[in-house]
Amino acid sequence: MAKTLKDQLTRLHELILQEREYAKAFAMNELMATVQVKNELIKALEPVRDISPEDRELAAVIREENRRNAYLFWAALAFVRESMSFFQKELAPVSYGAQGSTIRGNTGGILLRGRI
Repeated sequence: MAKTLKDQLTRLHELILQEREYAKAFAMNELMATVQVKNELIKALEPVRDISPEDRELAAVIREENRRNAYLFWAALAFVRESMSFFQKELAPVSYGAQGSTIRGNTGGILLRGRI
């Protein structure tokens, strides 16, 4: 692991950029390994309180890159939720009530169980 604060921040920046590329490529094994290393590095940086002005600039870049990743993950999660909602509506069995109106049944997560 890097010894100086600048080295640690530089490594964290590299990990955040790798994390984004792995997420875009859907390389989940590499993404999870990168996230684990990133989390360990962040824990090692938690006690740091005094940061030089040069390191503050790099820390600001890291914060912005991490926010970009967070937005990417948030958007991907929203897309998955929207897709699941769409397919659940489309696959819900239609039946008729006593007055002849249609009633949508509950799918119960058929896509998640692998039964369509």
